[in-house]
Amino acid sequence: MLETLREMLSYPFMQRAMIAGLLLSLCAALLGVILVLKNLSMVGDGLSHVAFGAMAVALVCNMAPLGLAVPVVLVTAFLLMRLQNGARLRGDAAVAILSTGALAVGVMAISVVPGVNVDLNGYLFGSVLAMRGADVWAAIALSAVVLVLFVLFYPRIFAVTFDADFARASGIRAETYTMLCAALTAVTVVVGMRLMGAMLISSLLIFPAVTSMRLFRSFRAVTISAAAVSALCFLAGITISYVCATPAGASIVCAHIVVFLFFTVAAAVAARRRK
Repeated sequence: MLETLREMLSYPFMQRAMIAGLLLSLCAALLGVILVLKNLSMVGDGLSHVAFGAMAVALVCNMAPLGLAVPVVLVTAFLLMRLQNGARLRGDAAVAILSTGALAVGVMAISVVPGVNVDLNGYLFGSVLAMRGADVWAAIALSAVVLVLFVLFYPRIFAVTFDADFARASGIRAETYTMLCAALTAVTVVVGMRLMGAMLISSLLIFPAVTSMRLFRSFRAVTISAAAVSALCFLAGITISYVCATPAGASIVCAHIVVFLFFTVAAAVAARRRK
């Protein structure tokens, strides 16, 4: 095992993938706990599709993909959060419309414009080779912001997550924290698409939180467990990808599925023992 890790880390592209992937997994796990508890699990999936569409349009227009994708996904995240508070078009319907519409726009843009040579498989399902130095620095900056947010404002995040109305009555600006989490989620999705792809990036947001909730009940325990599960599954998935020559994103998701099933069985055994 150690020899395999040493061999993996001898390649620069694997070093970049390891650093950026671990940090992005940590960020996604922490933000995912908030999204799952607020019943916003599919927001990450919708944002990833929007990011794909924006990147495709940027490539067709000879623009920097991240330069267009980041602001577009940020605006979309704010819009989806607003729709959760009541509108004729409810949040779940808005996610479905935006995700499918953006994906279709991206595929059409690449397909109908001549002279555009893009690896759709890489954008849809991710690629270890796509990780660059800029992505590593973006992941470092993003993880620093997310960790500072959770450490300094943990009580307020807890209040806003479980009861936004009570948080407002207590003088907490719930909308500000909600929009901040939306912005961080949007950036996490855009940066993480390089490794996981548009179709799989939302798994980093959802799986760790849902898995941890099988065994733990307190917000603190779920948050810590989600971070640990996310890091463990990333390391296992990227190692399997290297050894077996399988896609990194799919390998990481499969690792999450195995851990989810393990936690589910463990929770069932624990419940039976209590009875």
